[in-house]
Amino acid sequence: MIALLQRVRHAEVRVDGETVAAIGAGLLVLAGVQRDDEVADARRLAERLLAYRVFPDAEGRMNRSLTEIDGGLLLVPQFTLAADTRKGNRPGFSTAAPPERGEVLFRELVACCRQRHADVQAGVFGADMAVGLTNDGPVTFWLQTR
Repeated sequence: MIALLQRVRHAEVRVDGETVAAIGAGLLVLAGVQRDDEVADARRLAERLLAYRVFPDAEGRMNRSLTEIDGGLLLVPQFTLAADTRKGNRPGFSTAAPPERGEVLFRELVACCRQRHADVQAGVFGADMAVGLTNDGPVTFWLQTR
C-alpha cells in the first residue's frame, strides 16, 4: 500500500457539498492500494502511520508520533497513487488494485487505525471528494509497505 501523509493544522472531506469527515491538528493520509497488496500491508501501514515521528518535540525536531500528540487522522482513499507514470503522457492503472479489493483493504486500514487510535476519520471510497487542508510545515512524506 501507498500513503502520502501530510502533517496538517486541519483537514476535511466533503462529498456533494456535505462534510463527511474532518480533523484538527494531525495527519491527512491519501491511501492507495496496489494490485499485490494484502491485509498484512494494510495492518503494517496502520502501524507506521500511528508511530511515524513527524511532529515536533520540545527542541523542534520531528520526534513525536500522532499517537504521542493525540492528533487526528483523516484517511482518504486515492487509487491514483498506484498509477504507473513511467512513460507516456497518460497514467496507467494496471498497477492499482481492482476497486473491490481496494475497498476491502482501505476499510481494513481504517479499522486497524480505529482499534489503536481515538480520532480516526475517513473519506468515502469511490466518491468524488473535495479534500481541504492546511499543511503544517509543510511536512509531507511518501510511505510504502513494499
